[in-house]
Amino acid sequence: MRRSIFALAFVLSATSLAAQGPPLGQRGPAPGPDDWGRNFFPPELVMQHQTEIGLQDSQRTALTSAVQQAQGKFMEVQWKLSAEGEKMGRLLQGTQVDETQVLEEVDRILTLEREIKKGQISLMVRIKNTLTAAQQAKLAEIRNRKE
Repeated sequence: MRRSIFALAFVLSATSLAAQGPPLGQRGPAPGPDDWGRNFFPPELVMQHQTEIGLQDSQRTALTSAVQQAQGKFMEVQWKLSAEGEKMGRLLQGTQVDETQVLEEVDRILTLEREIKKGQISLMVRIKNTLTAAQQAKLAEIRNRKE
């Protein structure tokens, strides 16, 4: 189980919730995933401090189930994303490339990336909703001490 959570944490960090920056022409950072992240608690933080926050067995079971479900989905999408990345690499190899094919491949890749990000947010919401307000406050305090 611990290995599963760390594998999921790796997937989550590899496909970070961080925004890529503000759109061109926009002044200042755009509100986005960086701002949202402060309201969530990564599974590894909950796991590392489960005794300290008083995590109940029923909560642990719910979180384990949510993480395992998400991990399976993330792995499936990661495989697809890897295959699409290979396709993109082949499309870009020639001295001349077919713009239409490249843009279609970009759409497929972006769709998969969107699916991963949506799954990440869904998992983070499930984690948050499983925790009590007191547990969330304690985790926020722990996170702030580490920064």
